[in-house]
Amino acid sequence: QVQLVESGGGSVQSGGSLRLSCAASGVTISAYCMGWFRQAPGKEREGVALISSDSSITKYLESVKGRFTISRDNAKNTLYLQMNSLKPEDTAWYYCAAKPGVCRVHEFPTNFDYTNWGQGTQITVST
Repeated sequence: QVQLVESGGGSVQSGGSLRLSCAASGVTISAYCMGWFRQAPGKEREGVALISSDSSITKYLESVKGRFTISRDNAKNTLYLQMNSLKPEDTAWYYCAAKPGVCRVHEFPTNFDYTNWGQGTQITVST
């Protein structure tokens, strides 16, 4: 019943920008911690960014700070990730995830016990 669907992925040149969206259905995200995660071939999954239910708390992977911005529109039941100044090392599959309640900010970016995950969308950043 719960479904998260990412969109906005694709290929972009280094230095470009993309905006990912995660549309939720079957759940109202207003009471959910939500985050973006990524995984590249041969690499560990890592948390990219998370955001609390009321947007009062955000947290970012160190390597994306200043370049990525996570946001949410609870009225639209949608999570976003604005990605600027993209680098080849950002190339990965990106996943939207959600879980009810508080974000585990102290365990970021290595905690992955989210209850709902999207199917992922591929980001390829070319040199």
